[in-house]
Amino acid sequence: MSDLTDLYQAVILDHNKRPRNRGKMPTATRWATGDNPTCGDNCTVYLRMDGDKIGEVSFEGSGCAISQASASLMTTELVGKTAAEAEAIFADFKDVVTTGREPEEFTEVAAFAGVHAFPARIKCATLAWHAAIEAVHKPNQPVGE
Repeated sequence: MSDLTDLYQAVILDHNKRPRNRGKMPTATRWATGDNPTCGDNCTVYLRMDGDKIGEVSFEGSGCAISQASASLMTTELVGKTAAEAEAIFADFKDVVTTGREPEEFTEVAAFAGVHAFPARIKCATLAWHAAIEAVHKPNQPVGE
């Protein structure tokens, strides 16, 4: 294995073992839930909006290491972003996991580039992101992506 592959695996394992922003946010102003029945993943994303920006993000749920690590990473990437910025970050993330393209600059998003080799895991990786984008646009509406 290359050093870069090892680093990417370490990022995913770290987010899975020590998830950031896990738990129901009591001050959430919006939320959405996503389920992936194929893998058994489920995730509820909570947002607290500060005007037109995402002030805080948290999640709760269960599933495989990819889904949980991705949800954790997502919570760190979306804070302080507008809906349009969040959608652009998600589009870039989705491109990385579906094509394997590594971002031009190194971010933790690059750790998920290897997911493209396992098409069944793409839904795992994008589940929390779909829920977050849904929460931004349709508060308190569950999603099933």
